[in-house]
Amino acid sequence: MQAVTPDMTLTGVGLRQPHYRELLEDRPALGFVEVHSENFFADGGAALAVLDQAREIYPVSLHGVGLALGSAAGLDPWHLDRLSRLAQRVQPVRVSDHASFARAPLAAGGAVLHANDLLPVAFTTSSLDIMVRNVLQVQERLRRPILVENLSAYLSFDDAVQMSEAEFLAGLCRRSGCQLLLDVNNLMVNALNAHAADPLGACRRFVDVLPVGIVGEIHLAGYCEHSDFGIVIDDHGSRVREAVWAVYAHALRRFGALPTLVEWDTDLPSLDVLLGEAHRAARLQSEVCEAHR
Repeated sequence: MQAVTPDMTLTGVGLRQPHYRELLEDRPALGFVEVHSENFFADGGAALAVLDQAREIYPVSLHGVGLALGSAAGLDPWHLDRLSRLAQRVQPVRVSDHASFARAPLAAGGAVLHANDLLPVAFTTSSLDIMVRNVLQVQERLRRPILVENLSAYLSFDDAVQMSEAEFLAGLCRRSGCQLLLDVNNLMVNALNAHAADPLGACRRFVDVLPVGIVGEIHLAGYCEHSDFGIVIDDHGSRVREAVWAVYAHALRRFGALPTLVEWDTDLPSLDVLLGEAHRAARLQSEVCEAHR
């Protein structure tokens, strides 16, 4: 029996420099490609020329790491300006960033420090107010809803917590009109680092708390385990783990088929390997959705 070609309409991969030529010349079937927004903020150059070429072939999703949406110091006007200009040029299918903070004032009324990291916020009403305000500002500037991604976090503010992360993100979506970019690999990384007795069950419970309709995209990726430090890192440097595939299937059963990106940013494999992971995601979408009709 001939293998059925998976429907790739909702499945994408990251557009990364080592794959530029092969992907743009061979044009494999994909629903979209994703780029990191900040890599294309320059006014010109080779990278932007490649992106212009890519958008003639594929829908493009802009995924950022620098908006710092949870920062009480507010947004960086230069960053928001550059993102707005890029979005106008590319006309992306989605614009996303993270539920994190990275900006803090060095002194009262003085300069603001921007840390080069995705730092978690405390799940409190005041933190939620700040993130809602910042998300609304971005959406007003871009004139579109954005998606906000849940973090893989390596510290927490347990003493200050007033709600669960899932409740926090659901509240953000409800109040701002944004959608959630659900990274199921991040869920697993956090469950493992929290030493959950049942990591897969913890991830499934997180998914079950989220209201149907707020998730606009799903991310899949690989993680690595550092036995010397007793920590799991979301490094996007390997195949998606089997447990993460199981969380993805659970999310599909709850939310239905959604745009899904396979992230692979370090130790990049051949394009065929990356596309193989994307094909598996597409097959799983078809299988789960067919079983629940």
